[in-house]
Amino acid sequence: MLNLFFLKRTKIQSPNTECQVNHNLNSFFSDKINFAEVFGIFTQNLNMSKEVTPYRNSSLGKKEQVREMFDKVSGNYDFLNRLLTFGIDVGWRKKVVQIVVDQQATSALDVATGTGDLAIMLAGAGVKNVIGLDLSPGMLDLGKKKVADKKLQSQVEMILGDSENLPFADHTFDAITVGFGVRNFEDLEKGLKEIYRVLKPKGSLVVLETSQPEKFPFREGYKIYGKYVIPALGKMFSEDKSAYDYLPESAAAFPFGEKFNTILLKTGFNKANFYPQSLGIATIYHAIK
Repeated sequence: MLNLFFLKRTKIQSPNTECQVNHNLNSFFSDKINFAEVFGIFTQNLNMSKEVTPYRNSSLGKKEQVREMFDKVSGNYDFLNRLLTFGIDVGWRKKVVQIVVDQQATSALDVATGTGDLAIMLAGAGVKNVIGLDLSPGMLDLGKKKVADKKLQSQVEMILGDSENLPFADHTFDAITVGFGVRNFEDLEKGLKEIYRVLKPKGSLVVLETSQPEKFPFREGYKIYGKYVIPALGKMFSEDKSAYDYLPESAAAFPFGEKFNTILLKTGFNKANFYPQSLGIATIYHAIK
């Protein structure tokens, strides 16, 4: 910026000097600001036809890549969750739990449970039988330790499993929750149909997922935060440098709001509503079978 200030105050003596100044200005802006890239942040379209995966050059399918990614980031996952959301994700989860409690559920399945935050909170709120399911052994190991530390083993069971092939009979659970997990499904429709299958009639599905603010200037600010800040912090604290590029990319590609609500209704749910949180950076969906 000092160079730019100096150039503004320099008296141009000749055409050659003027050309040099213009060249310096052009170089400054081209080096410091990629306008095409920044403009692209503001104007990018959601393209659901393109599958977003953690590792662009991997030959593995999305499911295997997601498992590998979460195994790698499991050690710092909880810390980075609190850091990247400034801790407000805890409040979002409390709202999910309250919806389940209001439905008087006695049994609940937490799909894509990760390190078990939602499963533990459900048990703490009085849900008698809770199962947390995840495809990442690394995340589950941490979840099991957290359950043991809170002495909730009689209430919470943590199991390895696939959200698109749930190991349960039809009509098993009063409520099912998914916290920041549905956008990681390899086949979204198949995963939701499996959830619908194991949910009891009149049971509740409550999904907490990232979304995109739609009002200016929060929309633009959030896109910049997702494109630059989240990956930068992820690379500082995570062992997997690609994981926190995938997070904002998968969030941007997810059909949030009314679009996801429509998908839930097409899956077979009788009623579905959605509730944007914190200016729209996350959304809670409540569907009733």
